[in-house]
Amino acid sequence: MFRLVAGALLVAALIAGGTAFRVWQVARVDDRRPVDAVVVLGAAQYDGEPSSIFSWRLRHAQVLYEEGLAPLIVTTGGGRAGDATTEADAGRAYLIDRGVPADAVVAVGEGSDTLGSVAAVADVAEDGGWNSVLLVSDPWHSLRARTMARDAGLDAWTSPTRSGPVVQTRETQFRYILRETAALLFYRLTHASVDTDTSGLG
Repeated sequence: MFRLVAGALLVAALIAGGTAFRVWQVARVDDRRPVDAVVVLGAAQYDGEPSSIFSWRLRHAQVLYEEGLAPLIVTTGGGRAGDATTEADAGRAYLIDRGVPADAVVAVGEGSDTLGSVAAVADVAEDGGWNSVLLVSDPWHSLRARTMARDAGLDAWTSPTRSGPVVQTRETQFRYILRETAALLFYRLTHASVDTDTSGLG
């Protein structure tokens, strides 16, 4: 019995360690390439003003758009009870205010987490006849977001932002890697999303 338990714990540790390594590894990669759309994963907004985490994602998406990698930016994220707007609409308004043409930004204001957002984007992509996307989020969120998007049928790649509060200190980075490792393992086991509402990682 002791060997069985020890073996199970060893296997669990290897799986968790391997997943954490992949979260870290994918976080370091920028897969920017020509695609049908740049998809910005939502984070908190306050009365139409994107949070610091969200605004850095939006700025990075604008850079990719201005580099000519996609003709379209898709902003995502729903709203909470009492909100006057959704994360997606706040993100769209922010980009338009920064000079991105209005007809180049599509708001998909459905989904309260990453899983719901990528599923909504996949539906819009199918209706619009496009499929390939560059996902913009924070580095540690990249692997889980890409996994969910590919499971939803999108040809998904990642181009994480390298600026903002999530990447400022090693302590913060370590905390998010642990959180994303747990969230990804949970998703792989259940195909459901973990509530990481306070993280801005959905």
